[in-house]
Amino acid sequence: MKQIIKIFLLGVILMTSMPVDAQPETDTNQPVRIKKMKFAMQTYTFRKFSFAEALEKTKALGIHYIEAYPGQRLRPDLPREVVFSHTMSEEHKTWAKNELVRQGLKLVAYGVVNFDSTEKSMRAVFDFARQMGIEVINTEPAFRNWQPLEKMVREYNIKVSIHNHPLPSRFALPQSVLDKVKGLDYRIGSGMDTGHWMRSGWEPLKAMALLRGRIIHAHLKDLDLFNDAKNAADVPFGSGKANIKGILEELTRLDYDGYLSIEHEREDESANPSPNIARGLAYVKSITYFEAYEQLLPRWGGRYHKHGWNHYGPGHFELDQQSGVLSTRGGMGLLWFSKKMYKDFILELDYKCDALWANSGIFLRVPEMPVSDDYIYKSFEIQIDDSQRGIHTTGSVYDAVAPGALAFSETGEWNHYKISFIGDRITVALNGIQIVDWQAKPSGKISSFAPAGYIGLQNHGHDETVYFKNIFVKEL
Repeated sequence: MKQIIKIFLLGVILMTSMPVDAQPETDTNQPVRIKKMKFAMQTYTFRKFSFAEALEKTKALGIHYIEAYPGQRLRPDLPREVVFSHTMSEEHKTWAKNELVRQGLKLVAYGVVNFDSTEKSMRAVFDFARQMGIEVINTEPAFRNWQPLEKMVREYNIKVSIHNHPLPSRFALPQSVLDKVKGLDYRIGSGMDTGHWMRSGWEPLKAMALLRGRIIHAHLKDLDLFNDAKNAADVPFGSGKANIKGILEELTRLDYDGYLSIEHEREDESANPSPNIARGLAYVKSITYFEAYEQLLPRWGGRYHKHGWNHYGPGHFELDQQSGVLSTRGGMGLLWFSKKMYKDFILELDYKCDALWANSGIFLRVPEMPVSDDYIYKSFEIQIDDSQRGIHTTGSVYDAVAPGALAFSETGEWNHYKISFIGDRITVALNGIQIVDWQAKPSGKISSFAPAGYIGLQNHGHDETVYFKNIFVKEL
């Protein structure tokens, strides 16, 4: 077993040190709790208006991110030929940056913008992106040699997404994008446009499956017709043929950390697209399970990080930066989220054990920074140990109250905990079954508990491993 772990860790090290063409396989049989996505406004949606007006309309919709396109009139008080572009004057760039700050918006993407294969042409766009804080350049390269483009990506650390306009565009079909980006730096990938895929006769979910692991940006659209490029029109999310719910579920499986740009292209609504955009956003909110949650182990730049987590005591936790899975090593210690103390909250996470006797737990309201084992007497532990029964089995409030049922899955399968601590009341649901509803009080080894505290994960055993992922918390 130890040899297998060593081989696995070596694989992780290699994966994190080189470009990747695919992410680890995800379990499509597990229920999907849709995570909150970062929506941006592609200002082409407000092409009848200036860039300045587009920012105001975006803010009014409650959207915080912008994808700008080259060629939009900059301001209504300036001549029409003064447009937002990487070629605009320094004065106008400064104005745009200041206006974004004033409106509380962030410019995250730019495109679709094209350039030739010369370094001079590329640098003009990449320098602009760096200056404006842009994270993604959306383009459709017409040149064959992409090595200079890859050089720019590595030098500037700015992503390049390949846009798919409908047929006969060169990148209309997902395979054409995959063929070009395969083997290149992982920051070059698909800037999927679900509407244009539909116009080209491709179901978005099938296209996403083909491009799994290489999707770095997206234009999310829903259309009223499929495979009808001439007549298909944008409709509010959830009311068309795209299967928006399925798309968001797949993005959740991938733990997609990019932006979803809204680009409403329906011409007969171009004067006022906001009402239907608002309807679509309301639908997305209604199906987003983790709408009001914070992800405590987030993914940034394609990698997971333990920022905000500290460890006390023997042993440690290892993090697979590709999959976001934490695994215990040795014990007995505590990995605790040190950025915030929580009072009333709901905590949800997935875990699994590699052995029946694997031992771990989730600590609630750790009252202060752990400097000794004293925390185990002043905070409640929701137990993980399938080999025990009663007040020491999985689902129990350890040493205090037994679960009403044994709801854990078979060893080696993922489980889902939903734990709430509101006032003095603790409730625990395991795999959708409520097993604890208890008015907390000092019990067993617990001598006292605090009204607020840290959340922690325990590493306990020496020869077995407990895995954690998808850690979300909602403050109440």
